[in-house]
Order: sequence, then C-alpha cells, then structure tokens
Amino acid sequence: MTIKRKACIAGAFEHPLRKAEQHSTAQLHAECARGALADAGLALSDVDGYFCAGDAPGLGPLSMVDYLGLRLRHLDSTETGGSSYLIHVAHAAQAIAAGKCNVALITLAGKPRTDAASAKPREYGATSPDVAFESPFGMNTVAGYALVARRHMHEYGTTAEQLAWIKVAAAAHAQHNPHAMLRTPVTVEDVVNSPLVSDPLHRLDCCVVSDGGGALVVTRPEIARSLGRPIVSVMGAGESVRGAFGGWDGLLTTGARQSGALAFAEAGVTPADIQYASIYDSFTITVLLQLEDLGFCAKGQGGRFVQDGNLISGIGRLPFNTDGGGLCNNHPANRGGITKVIEAVRQLRGEAHPKVQVANCGLALAQGTGGNLGTRHGSATLILGRD
Repeated sequence: MTIKRKACIAGAFEHPLRKAEQHSTAQLHAECARGALADAGLALSDVDGYFCAGDAPGLGPLSMVDYLGLRLRHLDSTETGGSSYLIHVAHAAQAIAAGKCNVALITLAGKPRTDAASAKPREYGATSPDVAFESPFGMNTVAGYALVARRHMHEYGTTAEQLAWIKVAAAAHAQHNPHAMLRTPVTVEDVVNSPLVSDPLHRLDCCVVSDGGGALVVTRPEIARSLGRPIVSVMGAGESVRGAFGGWDGLLTTGARQSGALAFAEAGVTPADIQYASIYDSFTITVLLQLEDLGFCAKGQGGRFVQDGNLISGIGRLPFNTDGGGLCNNHPANRGGITKVIEAVRQLRGEAHPKVQVANCGLALAQGTGGNLGTRHGSATLILGRD
C-alpha cells in the first residue's frame, strides 16, 4: 500500500520557548497540541489518532491521552529517538489510508535545558544487549559522533573547515528566526577555533540543548482541503534501523541510505528534484553523512558539497534547515525530528522568513536520525509536496 497523497499535514506548531522553567513536560505537549490544531483550524474533539514517543511523560501514550482528554480510535508510540516523529507522520498516513483514523495528532516536548534529570546521559538499563560491550569503554553520544567524523576524515580527507560550513549555513538562517537560541552569524574560523568537545568535533559542531517542543496534525486529504490552508501532502516515506552488526558494518553508512531510497521510490522523485531539505543536525557530521546517503552527493564528497555556502538559502544549491536547525534554533527534548518536519511545512506553505524562503517551493525532504551514528540508530525520511 502506498501512502502517496493519501494524507496531508494540516497543522504544524513549534513552541516558542527555549527555556521553560515554569512549564511541566505535559503542559508543553498540551500547548504544542493546541497550537498545531489551531494552525489547522481543528479542535481536540476532532482528533481520533494520537502519536508520541519516549519523551511523553507517564505510561507511553496513555497518560497524555488522558491529560489531553482525547477520544481515540488509533494510537502509536513508536520510539526511535529523534527520528520517531517522522516515522509517526508516515504511520499516521498509513493509518489514515487504512481507515483507522481521520485526524492524527503528533506531539513532542521536553526540558533538557532546565530539568537536571533530563540533562543526564540517557541510560537504557543494564539489560540492554550493548551495555557489556560498550559501557566499559566510556562510549557516550558526542564520542560516538566524533568517531564517525574522524573516520570520514581518514577515509575521504574531509576537513574540520568543511564541517564548519554546515554550522555557518545554519547560523546564517538562524539570524532571521526570533525564537532561535543562537542568532549570531558565525564564520568557519569561529567554528574551528571553538573549544574541542570530542576530537575532532568542536563546541560549535554540536547542537543546542533546549526546552520546548512541537506538534503536527495529519489528516485525510478531503479534510485538509476543507480547512482553507495550503495543502502539504505526504508523497513518500521510508524508515530503517542501522547498527554495527558486530563490527561487520563500517561507521560511514547511515540508515538514510535505505530510508531515503524507499521515500524517493514511493514519491517517484530523485534528489535532484528536492528544492528544500530539513536534515537532522545533532552534530555537523550528522548532516554530512545523511546528505551523502540520501544521494545529494557521492559518498566521500560531502565535505566538498557543503562548503562555500552551498546549504545557504538564496546562495547554494540545496537550502537546508532554514529555521537554524538543531545547531542554532531548537533541539527540544534532545530530539530534533519534529522541528525538521515543521520547517519543511513552512517552506512548502511559503511561510518561512522572507530572507530564507525558497522561491516557489513545491517539493521538500525531511530527514531524521535517532540514537547514535557511532553505534546504532533509526532513520526516517519524508518527502512532502505542495498540491
């Protein structure tokens, strides 16, 4: 069953706060839900499908369903880290196409910036099968990505300066976003001269840590058409899980190779057709590898592809993360997936900031990664089109 044009994103909302000391996580979820539904012109009473992931407080989706007062026919709590919410869009489209629901609500929220417990490194428990093999060596999030970056440099000659161009592009866009955490433009020299966090990654190669959240509303096409908003259709989707497989697979191929191929095939388009790309940017190296594996450039050519402003709207071939992305704007709950979809929707509606809006944007890609590229991760790709 294809989901091409079987569902539309009718509502999108990004919480304006980046520091939410006076909010509970549940309250942030609720405010995001209300914002996305208001954007669509719908109410909580219209929702019959709900999707959330591990950031939702309580017992999976059950606590939030009760908190929001939802009456549902369908729910889904797929958890793949930051890529969860792109998968939720695909699963919502599948559920709508199958007649399981008509209006699906997807929420994300968290407080890693102000909640000390949330800011601690995630522990998945001693029973996790990877603990005995990785924990003794001190593997953590930034170290995993640093390993990937160093390997790419070794294999292909990628430089720290080339990685820095990804941050430069994000910052060039973030200066136009009044809600972005970091709004000051930076240079390549600023990035490579910022303190090393885990060699070869510098502080400015890393995403922000922010409170906040976001929400999406996915509906049947006929409902979307009745709401009087620009129509953003789900054209194609793909998902995958990738790990090291006991060391047999290298570090430099991400799940985007599979998830992207599936999404492009379903949509019937190629990377050359994409006018705007939202790319998951937990670190600069995350962006570079996904661009290669999605097919925007050949493997090993990512450094050359991103340099000299090629990702800056109005300058480069592939405008990316025009809200500033996770590198500058927002990475709520340490999960940046939903904001990637939100900015893609803005671009397709023509609602991005005029300084970064892609002219006549009709086809956009959103890419999410969850987990750790240095160990195991989930990948999800969405292709969205304006009808």
